[in-house]
Amino acid sequence: MLGKTLNMRLVLSLLAGIVLFSNVSSVSYASELTAEAPAQSLDARDVEQLLDAIMKEQMEEHHVPNATVSVVADGEVILAKGYGYADLDKLEPVDAERTLFRIGSTSKLFTWTAVMQLVEQGKLDLDTDVNQYLDFEIPAELEIASGSSELQPITLKHLMSHTPGFEDYSTSIFLLNQERMPSFAEYMRDYRPSRVFPAGEMIAYSNYGTALAGYIVEQVTGLPFAEYVETHLYAPLDMRHSTFRQPLPEAMAANMAKAYRYVDGEYRQGEFEYVPEPAGSMSSSAADMARFMLALLQGGESNGEFILEAETVERMLSPLFSHHPSLNGMAYGFIEGTFNERHVLLHPGSTMLFNTALYLLPEERTGLFISHSGGNHFINNEVFQAFMDRYFPSNGMKALSPPDGMLERSGQFVGEYQQNRRSYTTDDKLLSLVNNVIHVAADEEGYLLVTLLGETNRFIEIEPGVYYNLREGRTPDFSGDFRTIVFGSDSFGKTMLMTDGPMSYSKAAWYETAAFNMMLIALSVLVVIGSLVYWGIKAIMHRVRRTTSGQSEANGQPKAASVGKGLAIVYGLLAIIFMLEFLLAGTPHPVYQLPAIAYGEAPGWSAWTKFVPHLMAIIGLGTVIFTGLAWWRRYWRMPGRIHYTGFAGASLILLWIFSFWNMI
Repeated sequence: MLGKTLNMRLVLSLLAGIVLFSNVSSVSYASELTAEAPAQSLDARDVEQLLDAIMKEQMEEHHVPNATVSVVADGEVILAKGYGYADLDKLEPVDAERTLFRIGSTSKLFTWTAVMQLVEQGKLDLDTDVNQYLDFEIPAELEIASGSSELQPITLKHLMSHTPGFEDYSTSIFLLNQERMPSFAEYMRDYRPSRVFPAGEMIAYSNYGTALAGYIVEQVTGLPFAEYVETHLYAPLDMRHSTFRQPLPEAMAANMAKAYRYVDGEYRQGEFEYVPEPAGSMSSSAADMARFMLALLQGGESNGEFILEAETVERMLSPLFSHHPSLNGMAYGFIEGTFNERHVLLHPGSTMLFNTALYLLPEERTGLFISHSGGNHFINNEVFQAFMDRYFPSNGMKALSPPDGMLERSGQFVGEYQQNRRSYTTDDKLLSLVNNVIHVAADEEGYLLVTLLGETNRFIEIEPGVYYNLREGRTPDFSGDFRTIVFGSDSFGKTMLMTDGPMSYSKAAWYETAAFNMMLIALSVLVVIGSLVYWGIKAIMHRVRRTTSGQSEANGQPKAASVGKGLAIVYGLLAIIFMLEFLLAGTPHPVYQLPAIAYGEAPGWSAWTKFVPHLMAIIGLGTVIFTGLAWWRRYWRMPGRIHYTGFAGASLILLWIFSFWNMI
């Protein structure tokens, strides 16, 4: 089953360096602090030559086995083409018209289009409490305290802008076993995340929020979501090779591109992935996606059929939410971006095996779709940026000079920032320490040095609290544009780092930082396991020297002293079991690039180990209590009592970590 609470093995394996898959990626954009260059005409042959060259380069470099691309402009399909093989064993080439790819979160655009259709018909209102459309209730309360004095209801606008205030779980996205997949209704009720921010205040990407919108479509229309989309979107657009259904309908299954990952010199095939339906289960072809792009760029019309009225499309593509005027934010389901000084609406999408992106330039009436298996989301960004540089180039960035007082102002923003798309109420919370953490430092001139995913970029202040990326290195665009960053305050009064797109970050307190917690964990484990090794060596040496006088193992100490040491030994053994277990279960699968437990394939022997932290907490408290007894009754010599006190202190630290990060 999809789990609401992240298993401890996955948490600690991620702490060891495995960053869990995120179902949203973003893109590298140029800044508006540049001059716009004239656009070039899109000649079909030239477009094909450009994409052939860049796709060949990217596919060879990243060992991508198959891909598909479509480009539309001025009401026409300029290009729809497949690359590589849909089936490597049969050497079956990708067909842009018929070959299906899993498009992940790009599916969300169809969910939002369905919502806007129902808004047109008066069946939905974007500003109404979503509880009015549901057969279960989302509580009007927050699980954790907030600075907001009045809690507003969640509306469809909040869902479309990723501001409903839900926390996020990383274990309820993908499964490989259909039998473990709950029904849509079960998923919506049983895996509802807690509300942790007031609606409309904090942008934090939410798969559940989009799934909730799709569930509302079902409730209002009385049709299963996949059937509604087939009838009201696919049929009028003549999208014959698209579906949200899982598994694929028999007629389409033969056209599904097989997903591969290049591992140890060979391509290994992955299995079909099951995803919460409206949030990312769609499979489609490049030609079908071209039809969808044309409809959006032509006021909802394609070949005489309308899926939306022109006014609705215009609204859908207009800004809905941003944390700051300097930042791109969210349109009605689309992510806003700026590429080479041009306004772009986009939506990326990823599964464990496929990576997809759709880009629209409404003012230029141009769109590009790309999907592939076996690579990463950076490939799509590189392809689109090459496309933009060829046909919509930039004239380059204007020179910027640091303003007076930048050094003094920059100092207040130094620290660690953790992503607000995370869990606050489950043990998934611990992923905050590794999942896209941003580190901000300042150099001697006041430039901010912002590090994400191992890459550091220098930012210059352009107004108080607003900094622009100088683009001196490759910017990891995994969770935000980082063209511009803006500092403010979140609902808890913490300093907040805001970026373009559907992500935001809050500054961690000193006791929440990765460095502090990793240090505590390392020292505590070192003390616990080191003590166990020390006592083991000491016991062996004592046994060798022991005479036949009948002296006990406790060197004449009362039995209570042996009990206390026994508690510590059991605690140390549990700690070793705990560490070994997460190392074994946390190894990422070479094809899916996640530990098996992350996609519902936990080893059978591991079920009982979830109780280990609880046992450690109980026994650890026992060592703390015994410490007082040891000092009162003077068990052992002074160094022995000090050592045992240190051991109990280490167990207390681990108890705090278990409690603070919701492991117990």
